[in-house]
Amino acid sequence: MATKKADGKVLAQNKKASHDYFIEDTFECGLVLTGTEIKSLRSGKANLSDSFSTIRNGEAFVHNMHISPFEQGNRSNPTDPTRARKLLLKKVEIRKLLGLAKQEGYTLVPLKVYIKNGYAKLLIGVGRGKKQFDKRETAAKKDAQRDIQRALREKQKVAR
Repeated sequence: MATKKADGKVLAQNKKASHDYFIEDTFECGLVLTGTEIKSLRSGKANLSDSFSTIRNGEAFVHNMHISPFEQGNRSNPTDPTRARKLLLKKVEIRKLLGLAKQEGYTLVPLKVYIKNGYAKLLIGVGRGKKQFDKRETAAKKDAQRDIQRALREKQKVAR
């Protein structure tokens, strides 16, 4: 129930999240958006780079998620592109997220925004911050894996 994968069209992705955090668990939640925000989101004008999630008064919110104003939208009533947007989660999931986020060193990190069955969804990860040596270790593992894959490809080319 808790861990779900994104299987829709990915509109925005937080690529720094896997670099800065160990993602331990993920949750899929809906977004409360206005009509022009969903149109702008569908055209791919969203950014998750500096966004974060909080839980206040039993409700989950995402902050600093930038959705550019829709060009053909209502120009006389522009919305703040980085306003706090409410997340749609079940009460049990909110309680679980609150319990995980209250632990020392854990935070709620938005990972992806995508469309699933016509609805905008946000994938939130419960992450633990990486130290500098952890980041170097992860980069070294990634480089080693890349070298292994390259060697295997070369070996297959020679075998043919």
